[in-house]
Amino acid sequence: MVNRARKNAFKQGYRPPQVVFIQTELTQPLPVATASVDCILSNCVINLLPDAGKAALLKECYRILKPGGRLVVDDIIAKKLLLDTIRSDLSAYIGCISGALQLEQYRALMKLAGFTDALFVETGGDLEVYKSAGPACGGAPSSSPSTKCCGVTVSTLPQTTIGDLNEWAASYQIYAKKASSDNGVANKSPPALDRWWDAYPKDYLTSGEVANLLRSSDRSDYAIIDVRGDDRDGGHVLRSIQWRADAFAGSLDKFYDEYSKTKQVIFYCGSSKGRGSRCAAWYQDYLNGKDNTESKAYVLEGGYHGWRYPDLTDGASSL
Repeated sequence: MVNRARKNAFKQGYRPPQVVFIQTELTQPLPVATASVDCILSNCVINLLPDAGKAALLKECYRILKPGGRLVVDDIIAKKLLLDTIRSDLSAYIGCISGALQLEQYRALMKLAGFTDALFVETGGDLEVYKSAGPACGGAPSSSPSTKCCGVTVSTLPQTTIGDLNEWAASYQIYAKKASSDNGVANKSPPALDRWWDAYPKDYLTSGEVANLLRSSDRSDYAIIDVRGDDRDGGHVLRSIQWRADAFAGSLDKFYDEYSKTKQVIFYCGSSKGRGSRCAAWYQDYLNGKDNTESKAYVLEGGYHGWRYPDLTDGASSL
């Protein structure tokens, strides 16, 4: 799903770091900087977490929002105490029923997280429709578009035996705002993701593997890209091509035209932990968006600082 989302974004012209997709565990701290996000949208996800997970996630939402930032949640809320038979019903869990909190419990978790003035609005959505139509969380059938909770169609769910779902729960939209008067936050918000490229899968090659490529007589299936700028003191890996990281994103089309048929495109900087990894992520995302499997991005592990082959080093400080 993440790869599909990245491809769809690419087709619309949305590329990192402006649009980034991250896969993470909601039961863990979010890999997002404090006070860096304007708005959070959640569609029937919090419900599926255990109660402790719900509380932790809401606190994380409050943490990452900027002062004045907003949280908008679609979720299912229990109308009354759910029976153990409902709590243990798998189909009810898939339908976001068995994990539902009661209204006052949900309000208490919101306040505990810091959202003191959350607004809860019952949408009136019919939770029975998922039994026959198959959308998760009780959304509307796919034939009737809906903005209510969880309108995405999935495979038909197993039939539950708990009766009319509307007797037990209801669909809600929840609106909350982080207080604007929080102290200790800088006027200029930090980037939401300090290292967005860490979220993108990358393959690494060791110095030894790259050295073997350089010693091979076949030089047609790889390219070594030095993305450093003016900090190339000491030289560079033999046969490197410089393509500066500070200009890489803006020249991806040109870079792709030149290297789209090159089997291994190997990026490095001083340590390969920053610019080298970032450019590799940019290029691999571009390749995926083009459905190109002929070329592949790699990162030289350890970067130039980790290069241990003086016989495969060009001592010149410029390329």
